[in-house]
Amino acid sequence: MHALTVTYIGLGSNLCDPVHQITTARAAIERLPAVENIAFSSLYCSPPMGPADQPSYVNAVMGVRTGLTAKALLEKLQQIEAAQGRVRTGERWGPRTLDLDLLLFGEEQIETDDLTVPHVGIAERAFVLYPLAEITPDLVIPGQGNLSDLVEQCPLNGLQRIDD
Repeated sequence: MHALTVTYIGLGSNLCDPVHQITTARAAIERLPAVENIAFSSLYCSPPMGPADQPSYVNAVMGVRTGLTAKALLEKLQQIEAAQGRVRTGERWGPRTLDLDLLLFGEEQIETDDLTVPHVGIAERAFVLYPLAEITPDLVIPGQGNLSDLVEQCPLNGLQRIDD
């Protein structure tokens, strides 16, 4: 068993009842062995990052404490995506039932063929930075700096918090 690591996961969906997809994914992550939910952001609505002819996204960020390795956690997240109807077509930024991204894994910086942590583009993505800042405002992102500084420099780009 790997030492316990505080990890942040980005959740996104724009197909098949996105709010339900996020809620279902959160519950599935909470049921994973060696994973404990420590924080969950509000839900946010954002315009699509890729092709504009797709529905808006619902996004959230979840903080967990895990004894899994980053690779093992990524595999579990991809299993949850598949279980919720995610089909990987190779299309970047296209519509999807569920997207689970391993945003941060403790203070580690990981660069492998199938995993980059901190997540690529994290410093420019309002739909990641704002929910992340909601649950852990004092976070320092390895190699990127203080989360609060990154949020200050990142326009909302249409991001809106969804009121419960």
